[in-house]
Amino acid sequence: MPVDRTEGVARRGVVDLTGGVATSRQDLLAEEVPLAIHANGEPLAVMMGSPCDLEDFARGFALTELGVSGDTLVSVTVQALLEGIRIDLETREPLAARPERWLPGRSGCGICGNRSLEDVVRQPDAVGQGSAIATSALAVALAQLEARQPLNAATGAIHAAAWARPDGTLMLIREDVGRHNALDKLIGAMLHEGIDAASGFVLVTSRASYEMVAKAATAGMPLLAAISAPTALAVDLAEGCGLTLVGFLRRRRHVVYSHAGRLSVD
Repeated sequence: MPVDRTEGVARRGVVDLTGGVATSRQDLLAEEVPLAIHANGEPLAVMMGSPCDLEDFARGFALTELGVSGDTLVSVTVQALLEGIRIDLETREPLAARPERWLPGRSGCGICGNRSLEDVVRQPDAVGQGSAIATSALAVALAQLEARQPLNAATGAIHAAAWARPDGTLMLIREDVGRHNALDKLIGAMLHEGIDAASGFVLVTSRASYEMVAKAATAGMPLLAAISAPTALAVDLAEGCGLTLVGFLRRRRHVVYSHAGRLSVD
C-alpha cells in the first residue's frame, strides 16, 4: 500500500463503511516513530514520538530528564535512519549521572525503562511566584488552542502543549503523539526563544500525570492547566513544589487542585 508522508502525518488507504455502503479513500494518520536519544555518543533512551520539532524536543528532554540547559547543551543533531530517528546531544561536560534505561519508552509513558524507583519519582525544586492569572485567561487560551492544532485536526490522535501569556494569548504550541513529548517540545522551544517560564502558564490536552507536573515544575512553570484529570500523585507533587494545578479545563468551568491563590476570579 503506497505511503504519502508529510511531517508528522501519513496517508493510508482505508475502506469506509457507512450505512452498509463501502467506500475506498485515503485517511490521514499520526506518524509514530522511534526516537533514539544519545548523549555524548552514548545511547540513553528510545522514545516513540512524532517526527517533527525534534530539536525542540531534544532541548526540552535534556532539561526535564537530564537537568541540562543553557550553555551546558552544546549541540543537537537529528539524523533520519531506516529504523527511526537518532537524536544526538552534546554537552559541555559529562553528565553527572546518566540514567540507565533498559526498555524503550512508549509514546503514552514517560517512565518506561527507568531502572530504579528513584528515577521514577523525582521531587522538582519549588517554582517561583510567577504572574497572577485570571480565570478568564484560561478560557481564552483554551479557545485559541482548539483552533491551532493542525496535526490533531488532520488525524485526531495528537496531543498538544501550549504556552500562554497571563491574559491567555497563546505564544507557542507544540504537538506530538505523546503528551510528554509535546510538553518537552514546548519547553525546548521556549528555551530556544528565550521565553521566561515564569511569565505565563502552560496548557496541555491530556491528563495531568505526575510526569507532566514534574516537567512543568523543572522548567519553572508556575501553573499547569490540563484538559483532563490529574492523578493523586500529580496533585501531591504540585502541592509540594508550589505549582498551581488545574484539571478538567473547560471554557466555563475548571477544578483547581493545588495553590489556588495564584488564580484570581474575574
